Amino acid sequence: MLHHVSVGVRDVERAAQFYDPVLKTLGYRRVMQFLPYAIGYGETRDRPEFWIQLPHNQQPASNGNGVHVAFLAKSRQVVSKFHDAALKQGGSNGGEPGPRPDYGPSYYGSFIYDLDGNKVEAMLNQPAKAALRAPAKKPTRTKAKTGRKAKRKTRR
Repeated sequence: MLHHVSVGVRDVERAAQFYDPVLKTLGYRRVMQFLPYAIGYGETRDRPEFWIQLPHNQQPASNGNGVHVAFLAKSRQVVSKFHDAALKQGGSNGGEPGPRPDYGPSYYGSFIYDLDGNKVEAMLNQPAKAALRAPAKKPTRTKAKTGRKAKRKTRR
């Protein structure tokens, strides 16, 4: 549904010093930049999905009340690495890594605030362990080795 998301920052270079190591934990990197105005992050140059940028109206950046960006993580360990990296880079804690039963039975995430007050999350929806088990296999039918196949084998 979405092509990209942008957050306003006061200083793009300063914000990049925060986001470079934080987004690296999720497998994202700088894929496009228009310095000193904006940097796009993603997996490939064709898909800069998250942007940090100076506001287009040239006013001071401000964060939206109730707005946050959630990044999909590959594991609970990655959610923790994201959170730890953000705190190490000067971000503030918006919610320790852990289950979020209010969001669903298998929701796991962590929240941080970047250097400009933007709320950012790393999350995953991990099914319950019972759902991870492979379904029981249905018995397969095996044909008795009689008839044509059996005759062919004896002719060889």
